[in-house]
Amino acid sequence: MDNNQNNRDHFVSKWGFILACIGSAVGMGNIWLFPYRTGAMGGAAFLIPYFLFVIIIGYTGVVEEMTFGRAMRTGPLGAFEKASKQRGSDAGKFVGWIPVIGSLGIAIGYTVVVGWILRFTVGSFTGAAVKSADSGAYFGMIAGKFGSLPWHILAIIVVFLVMISGISKGIERVNKFMMPAFFVLFIILAIRVFTLPGSEAGYEFLFKPKWEMLRDPHTWVYALGQAFFSLSLAGSGTVVYGSYLEDKEDILSSAKYVAFFDTVAAMLAAIVIIPAVFAYGVEPSAGPPLMFITMPEVFKAMPGGQIFSIIFFTAVSFAGVTSLINLYETPVEGLQNKFGISRKLSLAIVLGLGLLVGIFIEDGNVLGNWMDVVSIYIIPLGALLAAIMFLWVCKKEFVMSEMSKGRLKPVSEGFYNYSKYVFVSITIIVYILSIFFGGIG
Repeated sequence: MDNNQNNRDHFVSKWGFILACIGSAVGMGNIWLFPYRTGAMGGAAFLIPYFLFVIIIGYTGVVEEMTFGRAMRTGPLGAFEKASKQRGSDAGKFVGWIPVIGSLGIAIGYTVVVGWILRFTVGSFTGAAVKSADSGAYFGMIAGKFGSLPWHILAIIVVFLVMISGISKGIERVNKFMMPAFFVLFIILAIRVFTLPGSEAGYEFLFKPKWEMLRDPHTWVYALGQAFFSLSLAGSGTVVYGSYLEDKEDILSSAKYVAFFDTVAAMLAAIVIIPAVFAYGVEPSAGPPLMFITMPEVFKAMPGGQIFSIIFFTAVSFAGVTSLINLYETPVEGLQNKFGISRKLSLAIVLGLGLLVGIFIEDGNVLGNWMDVVSIYIIPLGALLAAIMFLWVCKKEFVMSEMSKGRLKPVSEGFYNYSKYVFVSITIIVYILSIFFGGIG
């Protein structure tokens, strides 16, 4: 095992690592949930608690998970085991399966969604997505049982081709292209939407503060959930990416960039989608209907709509693919290191399982229930357990030493205590609220 760790693939540059982590964080939560939630829960007023929680817990959580992975030189399955061994226990080898199962569970459902996105991307190039008489019917053709099998398989193939090349030559290289391209494409869309007559109503919906909403506890609860889950805090993907980072890099600096650009991505999505929806008098919504029904209707009405549909769905496909790669990397790395098998075999097992199970949850209602169970009960538990394992089970001197690697100035005891007590406490609250509200992220 130790020899394998010494020969472990790794990110070759700090920005390659940062862009991969941004690719992990930027996903459908930024694109189909954040814009609607911002407008519906106070506009600019909602942004106050959201930004606050990104600073209070998001940044701290990203630091914790990145450092945990790098310190243990393995993903959550091995990291939990090594952490518990510092206290003379083997409990970590069992508990570590929880974030791995959570990551695989979300990946299986997310593969279906990425298949939908790829279908709409191809449909944008051919014109089918913007020429259909009924966008709802066009989407409905693939949202039923076994309705998106070819696109589902295509999503698996795309992920396999990237991941088989490893970390530096596969994941890092793809994220270095896809993430900058995502931001550039959404900036182009934002400029075009700004010129649309009637778009000002959308900006008002987004940015006119409804201060009374700050008195509503739901605003704070959902801002907390948006900040927490948007940054991919799950005790899995960020941990495994951290395990591929070299000791010379400053994790606190890297985490700042990830939190910042994830927030920028969410804001870009908001200022593209909501003003465009209002410009054409379409009712704003959240979730899959926004992406696959509402936005195609907008592109149909927009001059040059096919071009902007191509730009939009190409950008969204980049966000979807990079997030999906990260979700699958956790179980792939776990099997490699737990059972000493090759990356190719591990990929075949994990992606084969993802395809097999995914086929039977393609139906929209089944998929929704599947994603709810995993995201409400398993994902936040994985984040909580990772935080406890690293900040409470591992020894204080070890944690502070690992956080300080690559820095000119060591991490302060205050930051350690803040992470240990405040972040872990809020993570417990997030888990309880997620169950109580039926999902908050």
